[in-house]
Amino acid sequence: MINDILKDAEGRMKKTLEALGNNFNKIRTGRAHPSLLDTVQVSYYGSMTPLSQVANISVEDGRTLSVTPWESNLVPEIEKAIMKSDLGLNPSTAGNVIRLPMPALTEETRKGFTKQAKAEAENGRVAIRNSRRDALAQIKSLLNDKEIGEDEERRAQDEVQKITDKYVAEVDAALAAKEKDLMAI
Repeated sequence: MINDILKDAEGRMKKTLEALGNNFNKIRTGRAHPSLLDTVQVSYYGSMTPLSQVANISVEDGRTLSVTPWESNLVPEIEKAIMKSDLGLNPSTAGNVIRLPMPALTEETRKGFTKQAKAEAENGRVAIRNSRRDALAQIKSLLNDKEIGEDEERRAQDEVQKITDKYVAEVDAALAAKEKDLMAI
């Protein structure tokens, strides 16, 4: 029973860490990376479709992404979708290839993105602590139902805290790496 609670809590914390990684990928650095366009949706025959499913996205050089649609009639739709996204990118089209030059980050935008990264990390920590709270509540209910003893409860609480500390440390490490990446010129 306790093992199931611990596994569930650790699984939820792991998912939180993965979600944090995805959120960090959306915060752009000065370098081009295809994951920047993960959130862009294109109108494809009446339905909204992720850009990666209707075009090939590649890195041309350190500061330029190229998007090559699989159907040439999608070029204007993709341009519109990229311009509507809040990424601040201006597409330039040459035939069927859409190039996205990454504007250089100013000190002000770097600081803004760093604040955004810190907020995402704090949301991750809160989610991890919520998982801990839920696990401790389940352990407490087992104690109240007399399914476990006080010693087992104490050991389980200590184990939940160790798991929580491990994942909070991973969030902090991911934030430090992202901040370093953002502040690199």
